[in-house]
Amino acid sequence: MTLDEIKALIDAMSTSDLVEVEINKDGWTLRLTRDAGNSAFTPSTGEARARPPAAPARPESSPRESASSVESTGSTTDVSAPLSGVVYLGPSPDAPPFVAVGQKVTSGTTLCTVEAMKMFNPVTAERDGVVEAVFVSTGDEVAAGQPLLRIV
Repeated sequence: MTLDEIKALIDAMSTSDLVEVEINKDGWTLRLTRDAGNSAFTPSTGEARARPPAAPARPESSPRESASSVESTGSTTDVSAPLSGVVYLGPSPDAPPFVAVGQKVTSGTTLCTVEAMKMFNPVTAERDGVVEAVFVSTGDEVAAGQPLLRIV
């Protein structure tokens, strides 16, 4: 399987509602999943394959909670990455950032986006407050649960 064929499969998957696809070709198996960290390219010869441990099951959360992970301590809220990917603090390279330190935000304000599999996932404020700190820069790779910003 060539790199161009693999890229074409990734592009096709990103434009569809598929969650997982597995292709067998030339003695190799390619499995793509939307769950970051669980995709694997492994030979079909039965060799053991290294795969990160599955994330522990989380209790169901409301749709607002799934938009971003929030850890609140009193009047301070750390907004964390909802998934692994690349963080962008602005809508485009030429545009100013969504928010800046010292800026007042309201619930629902877009703080940044996290790109995963060519999908841009907005990270929004869960409450009104003021941006106290930004812990990442545009283009940084972030892990799910990693703190991105602090709102007070």
